[in-house]
Amino acid sequence: MDINTKKLKKNAFRITKKRGFIASRVRVPGGALKAEHLLQLYEIANTYGDGTLHVTTRQGFEIPGIKYEDLQKVNKLLQPLIEGLLINQKTPDTGYESSGTRNIAACIGNKVCPFACYETSSFAKRIEKAVFPHDFHFKIALTGCPNDCIKCRMHDFGIMGMTLPQYQSDRCVGCEACIKACKRKVTNALSMENYRIIRNHEKCIGCGECILNCPTRARTRSREKYYRLAIMGRSGKKNPRLAEDFLLWADEESIIKIIKNTYEYVAEFIDLTAPGGKEHIGYIIDRTGFTEYKKWALKNVAFKEETIVKNTIYWGGVNY
Repeated sequence: MDINTKKLKKNAFRITKKRGFIASRVRVPGGALKAEHLLQLYEIANTYGDGTLHVTTRQGFEIPGIKYEDLQKVNKLLQPLIEGLLINQKTPDTGYESSGTRNIAACIGNKVCPFACYETSSFAKRIEKAVFPHDFHFKIALTGCPNDCIKCRMHDFGIMGMTLPQYQSDRCVGCEACIKACKRKVTNALSMENYRIIRNHEKCIGCGECILNCPTRARTRSREKYYRLAIMGRSGKKNPRLAEDFLLWADEESIIKIIKNTYEYVAEFIDLTAPGGKEHIGYIIDRTGFTEYKKWALKNVAFKEETIVKNTIYWGGVNY
């Protein structure tokens, strides 16, 4: 059987161990979809697959057991799902036009979770609109707070929600519940001075624990949304490592611009002779140096006054 595997992978299908059979890789930006979309997946899996669905580690789906000759039929059945999830597509009924940028994953966000500082799936969909389709292999994840339920520090771009606690001293009764919570659970950024709660901005990570633990609502979340951007975490064989902070107290526009600038940086420096024609973005930065990457990443990015940009980043991890 003559199969163009490169074209197949670009169309978001996976070669499987069973000859002549493939698996469809379904994008679910932000990990959120309507229940009716599951019925569409059910129809594809039962009609052309082996009747099973695999929930991927990136919150998408794989439909295994599809015969290669049924590929175009599956692409047509995927169309309502692609349209329903507002995924960019130039030509209808052709399925996904790329599989490079992996499904953008997100925790459940503040629609449900009291710890989350923002609505993660909406931001994930904004990023999806800005970067997909694309052939470069980027991994992006969003988490609502520093609990990091999505493990965003294992991604190329990890976006962590922050809040700037607002303090109303006339509501404060001096119970120190916020101080105790921050000391026990977080970074010990609060202290009592002259019967007022003082916040150390340098130590504060914007998690909102003080807000959740205040019984009188003397502390509330800021209307402004803030984010921590951690970059270039990865797993893999050669040098697994956690992402390190690049921006603190950043805004959505700056983060999206930096991600888009990074695609331009990779286009300039990627080694196309790497295995499979792919070179992980983190290894490109290791090769060119962080200073060169930073020059590209921050091109035409305007930050808010509160934003902190790290001058230098050093990654650790396991080296073989």
